[in-house]
Amino acid sequence: MSEENFILKLKQGDQSAYSELLLRFSGKAYNTALGLLQNREDAEDIIQEVFIEVFQSVSGFRQQSKLSTWIYRITLTKSLELIRSRQREKRKGIILNLFGKEHLINVTADEPFYHPGISLENKEMSAILFNAIRRLPLNQRTAFTMNKLENLSYAELAEIMGLSVSSVESLLFRAKQKLRELLGDYYEKNIR
Repeated sequence: MSEENFILKLKQGDQSAYSELLLRFSGKAYNTALGLLQNREDAEDIIQEVFIEVFQSVSGFRQQSKLSTWIYRITLTKSLELIRSRQREKRKGIILNLFGKEHLINVTADEPFYHPGISLENKEMSAILFNAIRRLPLNQRTAFTMNKLENLSYAELAEIMGLSVSSVESLLFRAKQKLRELLGDYYEKNIR
């Protein structure tokens, strides 16, 4: 079935089309959210929000991009909103700690993240890599994660992120440079 016909069935409320939509895209969207958020429960929550939004707004989908691009964009937006919200909470917690009100918000250090797709012997290296990725500026982290975990091309990333291809290339170059700086020897052996 062509994408156009598939979208038409979604717009008509066809239940089998919704099931197919989940089969086709939920795994990819989950991996994207998981790579960005580095927390399984948060990624699961985001994916529920993503597909609720997709179901509610598919009737307004104008097909100016591919369906997958639209779903990635929604996933990216919701994931980044959660990251920014957590960063605000963390800053608020630090400020409260400065004023001696640490009991109001518990500020914790970032826990190591172990991606479920990583083999057991690579878990330690994976945690080190994901910790370094977490330290990248948000736009670099987004481009790097989606490029490396989802194997999205520069053109696809540009469309999803609303940037030019050269901007995506620049983000990825700077992300790799920063990771080289953060990881030292690990980078030369394991990331390329």
